[in-house]
Amino acid sequence: MKKSQACILWLVVTLLSFGGSLAAQNKANLKKISYEQAFQQGKPLLLKPMATIKGWLDDEHYLVEPVGDKKRPPKLYKVEAKTGKKTIFLDFAALQEKFPKGLQASRYAAVTKDFHSFLYLFKNDLYFFSVKHGKLKRLTATPSPEKNPRFSPDGKLVAFTRDHNLYALNIDKRLEYQLTSDGSETIYNGWASWVYYEEILGRRSHYAAFWWSPDSKKIAFLRFDDSPVPTFPLVHSGGVHPQLELERYPKAGDPNPKVKLGLALVEEGKVIWIDIGNKIDSYLAWPFWLPDSSQLAFQWMNRDQDKIKIYAFDLATKKSREIYDESQSTWVDFFKDLYFFKDRSGFLLRSDTDGWSHLYYYDLNGNLKQRLTSGPWSVINIALVDEKSNVVFFQARKNETTESHLWQVKLDGSYLKRITTEPGLHRVLISPKGSYFIDYFTNIHTPLREDLYRRDGTFVRNIDHSRTHWLEKYAIPQKELLFIPCQEGIKLPAYWILPPDFDQNKKYPILFTIYGGPGSMTVTNSYPSLSSLYLAQEGIIIFSIDHRGSGHFGKQGQALMHRCLGRWEMHDLIEAIKWLKAKSFIDKTKIGITGGSYGGYTTCLALTYGADYFSHGYARSSVTDWKLYDTVYTERYMDKPCENKEGYEMASVLTHAPKLKGVLFLSHGDIDDNVHPQNTIQLMDKLIDLQKPFEFKLYPNQRHGFRGKKRTYSNRDYVNFWFKHFLNRCEVGGLLRTAEPTD
Repeated sequence: MKKSQACILWLVVTLLSFGGSLAAQNKANLKKISYEQAFQQGKPLLLKPMATIKGWLDDEHYLVEPVGDKKRPPKLYKVEAKTGKKTIFLDFAALQEKFPKGLQASRYAAVTKDFHSFLYLFKNDLYFFSVKHGKLKRLTATPSPEKNPRFSPDGKLVAFTRDHNLYALNIDKRLEYQLTSDGSETIYNGWASWVYYEEILGRRSHYAAFWWSPDSKKIAFLRFDDSPVPTFPLVHSGGVHPQLELERYPKAGDPNPKVKLGLALVEEGKVIWIDIGNKIDSYLAWPFWLPDSSQLAFQWMNRDQDKIKIYAFDLATKKSREIYDESQSTWVDFFKDLYFFKDRSGFLLRSDTDGWSHLYYYDLNGNLKQRLTSGPWSVINIALVDEKSNVVFFQARKNETTESHLWQVKLDGSYLKRITTEPGLHRVLISPKGSYFIDYFTNIHTPLREDLYRRDGTFVRNIDHSRTHWLEKYAIPQKELLFIPCQEGIKLPAYWILPPDFDQNKKYPILFTIYGGPGSMTVTNSYPSLSSLYLAQEGIIIFSIDHRGSGHFGKQGQALMHRCLGRWEMHDLIEAIKWLKAKSFIDKTKIGITGGSYGGYTTCLALTYGADYFSHGYARSSVTDWKLYDTVYTERYMDKPCENKEGYEMASVLTHAPKLKGVLFLSHGDIDDNVHPQNTIQLMDKLIDLQKPFEFKLYPNQRHGFRGKKRTYSNRDYVNFWFKHFLNRCEVGGLLRTAEPTD
């Protein structure tokens, strides 16, 4: 070797050594995430709040509310999509001067699509504000509050419920129309019964069960009779004399509310009740108006939830006709994104009748015109229909089920094309005519950001992002996507987050974070939460896996869970543990699991049914016996208790309670109106009789999710539980346990 070559080699080795040393030094200088940063938005912020997109004003402009000072009313900006030019559209601080003390201009109850008119609820009355006229107008003055005010499409009327009756009000004339009069403690007009709110219409409805027609002349609404439904007592324990809250809650097998569909002709003050024959003990929901307001489509489902029909009610003939019928051997779901074409050529629906969720195009007589998508993948939703170009935009999980993307397809089923390309989760908001879309995007390496694209997927610009420059100064654990093989040949999606200083020669405790319900998904190509990163940073491997009944495997996978909740969740969790235990770095004595609601159920089952595999569990607001949960959700998957006695028995945590041998922590809110504290109490009763040790905390005046200081306390207690049992530490926030840390 020549002297010059030897010198060069020496230089290269020296530089590499120096570079490696420098990299190690830089890594050592990186900061650690604090508890306050992970759970309390402590400074400096590693992830910041982003601008709020209020929606598209028209096809070329969107409205955005930048992150500002929480003490000052915000400003709303109009942004030109093409250029990014931003102008003040609405200054709530200026409006505030016109409002009485205590009424905040930015906290409106409803707004018109053009953001020119607002509705406010103030001191139990309804107020109207017009930006054009700059005046606040009081619309009602009654002892009872107005609830769920909704503008008519033309912005001239408002509908609401009061004392469980439905009303409409002409804003200019201040003329009020009382459309129903039989509202009572058990009769609700336009106000949802609890089980409909929770399981059918969804929490975003805020109990509203009425829908304006496009021509602003009619209102479809549901009328509920809750008198057959048993009551469940919830006790508010504050003060000297506790208050009793009686909730109409049908548990599995109980009588359901009786429901009727009404159609109110506003100016006539007349209600037409829609007759669909003698179909008792069934569900009615999700009406959709045809664009010309001539017909109302609505959906009927039998109590067994294995048959669904769509009817069209014609206002001219006052008759209903069936336009769609579907049956499945397991269960069916309501269609929540039906689309009816303006040219009356038919409608689009998204059905999983073949085992996967796909798009179908029917005419108004119920004849299939075209199947738009097919294959072993799932359409998530219909994002927009461009009737002019006969294109449907939709979101789907295709190829990689851990991702969601925007797609398009022609109405004849041709030209199926993926529009978003970057691997990860995409959630889109498309402009009214489909010229642009706003993309909320994240993946395992990228915190959430907002981007603007043209309809063909051409990037325009970034609107905002949650990443801050501080993130680069911290030793952030990395999330890795995995696939766990099962004996049956199935590969289950999973992820883990390893400590940043991970060493294969060490032993690490592992914590499963879980939900587990049919169709649910926790494993996605998305950025992890700061709370997960914090625990991983401290030396706990964070792990999650989705079983074969999750959303990754379509309806054909979910169907496996029919009549046997708990079975496949446990089977696949145990398969994952067997796979993990083969890793030399897993501490086999410290395998934990945590979750809330259905995740609490899965956690409790893991510590009992799966007691030979799980050592620690932290369960919140848990279902413990499906006989204690509501009719709609439970019977969808389990049928009635009298029809599936063995399935209910096997799915109950109480059945498997004698097997408990690990450390189980339980918590519940004392006025949880969703999963009643009765669930946890009955499990505790069983465990006490069995002389099984467990830990428990009751959260006063808390419902299904803890809030305020109770949430803060719960978060600290949660971290301390894992610190104590997994890390032999107990040091967060002063909530030290009296017992000494254990191995």
